[in-house]
Amino acid sequence: MVKPALLMTGEMMPLIMRGCEVAFTVHRYWEAADRDAFLKEVGPSVQAICTGSITGVKTTDPMMGLCPNLKIISNFGVGYDSIEVPAASRRGVVITNTPDVLTEEAADTALGLVLTTVREFYRAEKWLRDGHWAKEGDYRLTPSLRDRSVGIVGLGRIGKAIARRLEAFGVPISYYGRNRQASVGYPYYADLVSLARGVDTLIVVTPGGPETQNLINAAVLNALGPRGILINISRGSVVDEAALIAALKARTILAAGLDVFQNEPRLNPAFLELDNATLFPHLGSASQFTREAMGQLVVDNLMAFIAGKPPKTPVPETPFKGW
Repeated sequence: MVKPALLMTGEMMPLIMRGCEVAFTVHRYWEAADRDAFLKEVGPSVQAICTGSITGVKTTDPMMGLCPNLKIISNFGVGYDSIEVPAASRRGVVITNTPDVLTEEAADTALGLVLTTVREFYRAEKWLRDGHWAKEGDYRLTPSLRDRSVGIVGLGRIGKAIARRLEAFGVPISYYGRNRQASVGYPYYADLVSLARGVDTLIVVTPGGPETQNLINAAVLNALGPRGILINISRGSVVDEAALIAALKARTILAAGLDVFQNEPRLNPAFLELDNATLFPHLGSASQFTREAMGQLVVDNLMAFIAGKPPKTPVPETPFKGW
C-alpha cells in the first residue's frame, strides 16, 4: 500500500521522525536546495504537514496552496502562531497542537523564573562563585514574594497551573483576559493597564500572534511601577522589547524575568547588559519527559488521520468536521 505523503518543515525529535516514517512518505522540506521547486514537485501529493515553531519555518497560505490535498497540520507545541491559521481554516485544514502534556512543566518553569527573578538567585550564586561571599560578606537583601501580588495575563491551562502554585505561596492573584471566567474566583480586570496598576508582579501567559503583538507596552510597564516585576513565558512578540529595555534601564520597573524573546535565539544584546533582567533560553517545556509526551501527541494526531479517526487535539479555530 502506498503511504500518504507528509511534509516535515524541519528536523524533529527522533520519536516524531520514527513515528512519521512508519505511516507516511516523509518529504524533508529543510533539506531541499530549492524549497519552492521542491514544494511544487511534492506538494500535490502532501496530505499532512508536521511542523512547529522550533523548525523556524512558517506554514503560510501560499505553502498550503501548493498542497491542494492537505488535510492536517500537526504542530509541536501549544502555540501555533507559526501557522497562518485563517488560511488553514478557509481551506478546511485541521491544525492540531500539544496542550495539557506540557502544562505542569511550563508552570514549573514560570515559578522557577519568578523565584529566580524576585530573589535574584542567579546573581546570588554568581556572587558566591566569583568569591565575593568569602571576601566581602553576604549577598545583598533581595525583594520577596511575601509582600507581593501577582497579575496573570492569560488564565488558560498554564495560567491556572501557575495560579495553583502561587496559591500555595499565599500570594494574592488577579487576572486579565478577553472575558471573565465564571468558574474562577480570582479578581478579574477587563483592562490590562488597570491590572498592572493593581499588582506589582505581572506574569504573561498569552498566545502569540497578531492579536497580542506588543500587548505589554510602555503604558502597561509604567502602570506596573518601580516595584514592578514582569515575567514572560508566552511569546517574545507579546512584549514591546524596546519599551521593556527602556523601562529596565530607567528603573521604571524593578526587574524582568524572560523565557522568550523576539527573534530568538538571537535576542537583543541590550538585555545582556542589564543587571535587572533574568534570562532563560526558552526552557518552558524543555524536559525530556515532557518533550517526549509532546512528540508522542504530534504522532498520535497524525495516526488518527491515517486511521480516519478524529484528531486528539484540534485547535479551536479549525474544529474537526471529517476528513
